[in-house]
Amino acid sequence: MGLINKLFGTSSASATNKEEKVLPWIALTTIGQLSSIEEKSKTKTQVIFKHSTRCGISRMVMNQFTAAYNLEDANVDLYYLDLLSYREVSNEVGYKFQVMHQSPQLLIIKNGVTVAHASHGAINEIDLQRFN
Repeated sequence: MGLINKLFGTSSASATNKEEKVLPWIALTTIGQLSSIEEKSKTKTQVIFKHSTRCGISRMVMNQFTAAYNLEDANVDLYYLDLLSYREVSNEVGYKFQVMHQSPQLLIIKNGVTVAHASHGAINEIDLQRFN
């Protein structure tokens, strides 16, 4: 079993030693929240991460984003949108903030408008500190 664990995973002892990083996500579940995001963006950068829970690429990008995200440096509100569960909200994000839908997708909102957005692997190339 040791060889199999080395190839395909870790033992339960080493898995418990590694803490999972949890980001301060705010669930984006209603269209009404978009007006609040727009208003709050006038004083603090707002970030929306659109995620498809059935897509392996979306999961991979989200894991990379989570691993790279610096809690100490980022002064943003971070919204998580499960676009499969909240399709209407996802559609409205595109209309309100003038971006074509993609998944996964990251939008950065300042002063009521999208100042940057990226999808797929390009999400991890965005420097959020630039938008504080």
